[in-house]
Amino acid sequence: MSSVERHQKILEMVQAKGYESVINLCKKLKVSAVTVRKDLKLLEKSNKLFRIHGGASNTNPFTADRPVNEKENLQREEKKAIAIKAAQYIEPNDSIIIASGTSLLALAREIKPSGKLTVITSAIQVAGELVKHTNIDVLQLGGLMRHSSSSVVGSYAENILSDFFCTKLFLGVDGIDFGFGVTTSNSMEAQLNKQMMQVVQKVIVLADHTKFGKRGFSRICGLDEIDEIITDKNISPAIVEKCISSGIKVTLV
Repeated sequence: MSSVERHQKILEMVQAKGYESVINLCKKLKVSAVTVRKDLKLLEKSNKLFRIHGGASNTNPFTADRPVNEKENLQREEKKAIAIKAAQYIEPNDSIIIASGTSLLALAREIKPSGKLTVITSAIQVAGELVKHTNIDVLQLGGLMRHSSSSVVGSYAENILSDFFCTKLFLGVDGIDFGFGVTTSNSMEAQLNKQMMQVVQKVIVLADHTKFGKRGFSRICGLDEIDEIITDKNISPAIVEKCISSGIKVTLV
């Protein structure tokens, strides 16, 4: 097989699944990992694919910070389905943390607690949805307001969290990358999310299928620190298998 034929085969394999690992490419093409990595580097230079940890993707793995009203219109149905499922995890007399993001705003709209519920949140819009319910006590974190996400960040919000302990954190992310971990586009938000993780029993990530294979600017944590990911059925089976093999519970809706 010539290099031209090999490159075409690589592109076909990556396009078919949206992602392909170096290991699988080596097996299919019967060449060394060194050769495959050189091929991927050349193809990326030609803007034909994107190299990511352990393989290649047909979509840009790097995410940009966008306004919440713009992101809210993306994957709207998937986010609603994820939110409905996540809301079922909330128990009577529960105490939870809801971080910021459009998937978390969708969750807030689906919460209809049968008993008392206490929610700590950094997101103004989430608080606005939950305050409509008389049986939900909302603790709105204070701090520096992020205009793009309508949520607060900073040391003031982080310090308040040290006084509480909750059962669950529902976390929204900008990217999930098997090499780099769970990420967001803002460093201060990542720091607040880390502090949220320290004061809960369970971390549940709400992420539609487009978040996988992507990297935001700031790392929140490694995948081994996540208890569960709720995502939609449009996710690649190969990614689900990789999550499960990494010890992460994946719930599809």
